[in-house]
Amino acid sequence: MAAMTDTDDAVAAPAFTVPTSLSPSRGSSFTTCPMQFRFSSIEKLPEPPGVATTKGTIVHRALELLFVRPADRRTPDALSHDLVTALEEYRTHPDYVGLQLDEAGEAAFERDCRTLIDKYFAMEDPTTVRDIGLELRMEADVGSLTLRGIIDRLELDADDELVVTDYKTGRAPSSNFEQKSLAGVHFYSFLCEAVFGRRPARIRLMYLSSGETIETVPSAQSVKFITTRTTAVWSAVERACTTGDFRPRQSKLCDYCSFRQWCPTFGGDPELASTEAVAAYEARIGGPVAAPA
Repeated sequence: MAAMTDTDDAVAAPAFTVPTSLSPSRGSSFTTCPMQFRFSSIEKLPEPPGVATTKGTIVHRALELLFVRPADRRTPDALSHDLVTALEEYRTHPDYVGLQLDEAGEAAFERDCRTLIDKYFAMEDPTTVRDIGLELRMEADVGSLTLRGIIDRLELDADDELVVTDYKTGRAPSSNFEQKSLAGVHFYSFLCEAVFGRRPARIRLMYLSSGETIETVPSAQSVKFITTRTTAVWSAVERACTTGDFRPRQSKLCDYCSFRQWCPTFGGDPELASTEAVAAYEARIGGPVAAPA
């Protein structure tokens, strides 16, 4: 019998470093397509900026600035001013620069942002909102995993119960996909319960584009489902990192994936993405990529 060596008894090193935290967007990314998750969340490769995403970031910032104001000063004129401030803040941001908008494109971009904030005031009266947290970063541990999320707005209702509000600048989903859209804010319900010891009375998605609001009441069952599902997703992430097996999952979303050219489903080589994606992004924004957080 051959003698056993130290290497025979060793455990193989993971193909990729296992991350220590998970957010709703990252969890959704993995279930949608593990290969896309590898590129964006494990290798942290930069993605070309998109008009819709950048627009959403700027509108979120304008609404954050509005709610920093005293309640009686949250007017349409104030939000218009806050949008100008948000636009100026992002004018030199790589994601905005990378859009490569000409003068007409910039004007259209700003018009679209204004249309979104104009619709906001038809949805609620911000002077009545009792906000207690804006762009609130929260985290809680589930075993060895840290769950993280950012709540757009946390407030108290008339009965002093917690309410989570999430702004959306895209279109509201059809009734068939409504519950899937609410999964992220159920995740925030879990965080509130873990951090504050209180489950929110309501969670809301405000779709500024259509002027629709979707609401739901979280329950012990919905919160338990989120933790159970997240734990299952995390186990799958750990296995993929250990084996290096991030299998692509083809769907209609592939047409919009920033990493499609490196996906093996379409004849690409994933190993080239780490250099080529960075080079493409740097060429787009005209400068080096910032180190990933």
